[in-house]
Amino acid sequence: MKLKMFAATLFATVVLGACNGESSNVENSVKEMGTQNIKELVAEYSGNKATDESASITSSQLIVTDQEGKEFTYALPKDEFFVSIAPYVNQTHPCTNHSLTGCQGEMANKEIDVYIEDSKGNVLVDESMKTPANGFIDLWLPRDETYSIKMEHEGKMVDSKFSTSDNDGTCITTMQLK
Repeated sequence: MKLKMFAATLFATVVLGACNGESSNVENSVKEMGTQNIKELVAEYSGNKATDESASITSSQLIVTDQEGKEFTYALPKDEFFVSIAPYVNQTHPCTNHSLTGCQGEMANKEIDVYIEDSKGNVLVDESMKTPANGFIDLWLPRDETYSIKMEHEGKMVDSKFSTSDNDGTCITTMQLK
């Protein structure tokens, strides 16, 4: 009788342990990565240097789907917010969360003068930036702030605001140069 109880207990332990939702396969769980490493990974996807099927970024996670359809998520830095801005002259597309492997802006490989300051008047960016082949300017900025941005290209300018809170999108495609 004791042997049957032991066998039943052992069997139940193995079955329940296998069904508790934990697995050595870490796909579909949020992986922590050092700040520098996550920024490098995002830059690889944004620059079309990574070979996975797709990658998108929310205010808190990088979501990658590999060639086999497995999804991996990576936590973004707690104190920094990723935003990708596609200035445009003639055409744009609606977007909330940036697809690092799919979004295409109108102004690919263009020099854009970018000026960004926070709500206290501190200047964070004041430089000419070249958009990569996807036409977006990628920025890592402090979270939970509202920013004023001015962009200029060939005599056309846009002046706008955006914010970096948890509910904000990471893809801005509404800034038309006029």
